[in-house]
Amino acid sequence: MPTPEPYTLPNSRTEPDGSAVVRVLSYNVRSMRDDEDALARVIRACRPDLVFLQEAPRFFRWRKHAARLAAKSELVVLGGGATAAGPLLLCSLRTTVERTEDVLLPLTPGLHRRGFATAVVRFGRARIGLLNCHLSLDDDERYAQTGMLLERLAALDVPQAIVAGDINEQPDGPGFRRLAAELRDCWRVRPWGGEYTFTTTAPQRRIDAIFATPGVEVLGCGVPSGHPGVSAQDLRAATDHLPVLAALRVPA
Repeated sequence: MPTPEPYTLPNSRTEPDGSAVVRVLSYNVRSMRDDEDALARVIRACRPDLVFLQEAPRFFRWRKHAARLAAKSELVVLGGGATAAGPLLLCSLRTTVERTEDVLLPLTPGLHRRGFATAVVRFGRARIGLLNCHLSLDDDERYAQTGMLLERLAALDVPQAIVAGDINEQPDGPGFRRLAAELRDCWRVRPWGGEYTFTTTAPQRRIDAIFATPGVEVLGCGVPSGHPGVSAQDLRAATDHLPVLAALRVPA
């Protein structure tokens, strides 16, 4: 088991060589049914450039709920939401957006509809693809969705990419291992902060993760417990998952 590094996660910046350090946050927000202000405080304290939210509101006035959370978090809506069956992307004004696409996955009768929120963005000379996911609770469907995820990632046709979301499976599961075989599990590469993401009251499982393609340098990744401005009270009040925060250097 890797040991988290006791150092401060780097802030966002653009390097002299044109590469960019970006902060990425992945967070299951349980349809924003809990303390929305606590949720926004956690997001703001993490100072992310990109936010991958799962279980965003999908029904009545969902766009209004998404816009309100983005405003409270000092971010803007990038894509996703109900049109992606829940995954929602937010970003800072530092982000230049090239394109977005929401993808609905095949519906299995009796199970929830799933989808991907995808985008291609730039930070200066650094260009990167994004894919936000919330995979199935059903073992067979989840494994099939990991294959669809890798196919969709390849279809973005970008040299570097970030995948984040609620995998609904721990690292020893077949779907998680399939993703980790093609992508870099950021916690495994350079652990920082906490490991387990579910539940907030008794975290014992790592089912939420951030992955990156091999060309992206991982500067640190983990649950931001104890991060400046992130209180244990807000983490418990915001939702039933803990967030995952990473600092990544994207090449020019």
